Amino acid sequence: MTDSMIRAVVEAIHSAPTQAVLYFSGGASQALGWLTSVPGASNTLLEVIVPYSRMSMIQLLGKVPVQFTSKETAEDMALVAYNRALKLSKPGSPVVGVGFTGSLVTTHPKLGDHRFYLSTRTSSRLWSSSVTLSKGLRSREQEELVSSQVLLKAIADACNVSRSTTFVSDLTEHEVPAEQEQCFDEDQELEQLIDGKICFKIFPFSSGTQISSGERKVILSGSFNPLHDGHLKLLEVATSLCSDGYPCFELSAINADKPPLTVAQIKDRVKQFEKAGKTVIISNQPYFYKKAELFPGSAFVIGADTAARLINPKYYGGSYENMIETLLGCKRTGSTFLVGGRNMDGVFKVLDDFDIPDELKDMFISIPVDKFRMDISSTEIRKSRG
Repeated sequence: MTDSMIRAVVEAIHSAPTQAVLYFSGGASQALGWLTSVPGASNTLLEVIVPYSRMSMIQLLGKVPVQFTSKETAEDMALVAYNRALKLSKPGSPVVGVGFTGSLVTTHPKLGDHRFYLSTRTSSRLWSSSVTLSKGLRSREQEELVSSQVLLKAIADACNVSRSTTFVSDLTEHEVPAEQEQCFDEDQELEQLIDGKICFKIFPFSSGTQISSGERKVILSGSFNPLHDGHLKLLEVATSLCSDGYPCFELSAINADKPPLTVAQIKDRVKQFEKAGKTVIISNQPYFYKKAELFPGSAFVIGADTAARLINPKYYGGSYENMIETLLGCKRTGSTFLVGGRNMDGVFKVLDDFDIPDELKDMFISIPVDKFRMDISSTEIRKSRG
């Protein structure tokens, strides 16, 4: 495979909208050099990690692999990379997680095969490939080269650009990759989310002038049962207070004190946002300190009633210190809270009505009453509908 062919593939990858996180160990190192040497790498690469040591791999996966060089480990790496890409990507961008693990030529003769495994994970597809190399045919540098070629081709496939480029690897006719593919429909993806396998799913229904190029999310979380004009207006006003923020609603499929939503219930509520033309994220985190980890650097739009609960030690096992430490953890992620006024037991309350601890005050920003006040709630709407 010539340098010009490699450059053409990389240029095609960088021109695609897909953003990627790459985790690879034990080979394919030249792929990173190719990806970063062509202008446009920042369009594609979100993060690259090389978990070369045993402990590094264990910490990355959160478990001890049965085999460090195996198809299963490559797939686990791809899934972790996919979830990481979701967190780092621009809202609504397609993402891919890439995992590679290999056992190539080293300083001492190996009893086993020279082999490598790679996997890519997107929202709708898990793909993996296993390649056993002809032992003794190549030097370490040459095995690095051929494994890098195969990895680059896999990334191009995941970005849907391989058909527009010419790609020929240096594998011999006896080194045929054993490929497997599993595709997911929307229901299966939501089941994976409920089960905790993937961290969230974005439905990017916003379009036209609503789209911001900013990476910071402005998030209004709720159950949205139903979505109403108050929700829409509150997020609109909150977004106007944040420069270059991307507005989105967020619905957790997991509730702190109720059973999880079913796939049918999730899809039912998502239809509301599609009709309104608004982006919604489905997550599996009901608590704000977990949402802050999931969406670092975001501005969370909340009502005064939620702000009151956030600073109430009652919800932290009765410990003021736990409350402070938990919210400081949110602060360290770069998160802030935009607080809108809300009727509480018949009294309209705003942020200034609460005693925010000094170390947390800069996290909480008031939404002026003259910009937003709408005394409406989903609960009242459900009651009125009987």
